[in-house]
Amino acid sequence: MPVKVYLGLGSNLNSPARQIKAALKAITKLQGTQLVKCAPWYQSIAIGPGSQPPYINTVVEIDTVLKPRILLNALQRIETQQGRKRIVRWGPRTLDIDILLYANQTLKTRQLEVPHPRISARNFVLYPLADIAPKIRLPDGTALARLLANSSPEGIVRLDAGGSGGRTG
Repeated sequence: MPVKVYLGLGSNLNSPARQIKAALKAITKLQGTQLVKCAPWYQSIAIGPGSQPPYINTVVEIDTVLKPRILLNALQRIETQQGRKRIVRWGPRTLDIDILLYANQTLKTRQLEVPHPRISARNFVLYPLADIAPKIRLPDGTALARLLANSSPEGIVRLDAGGSGGRTG
């Protein structure tokens, strides 16, 4: 039986918009997985070491029969196929795909933590997630609306379909 999963996508290297489009296409080809919704895209300042170009971020809702670890492996293969190199933690990257929420499950292993451990601190995740699932709650019962109320739109800009920015908030 498929479960609802939310993924965060981000890129700040090698034509980020093209990277996100290619990732979306690859996600639609995952076995037993259907792309249900894609949030508007946001441009955000990079969090991490050194001077980095801005990111393009979005969140997608998928229905999948893949178990969390299998899904993680499939998403990491997509990242690798698109040139992701894991050299510097939080460094620039061609593609980053994070499992934000997997059904209403809580998981904590060496490879995977769900909900994503920094979901509440990342406005570039909260805003697009709210665009497609405004009433969602984390497995611990925390409402997305509460997290969003404590989050500033500073440093992010919602992009329209043409790629030009419009302020959020």
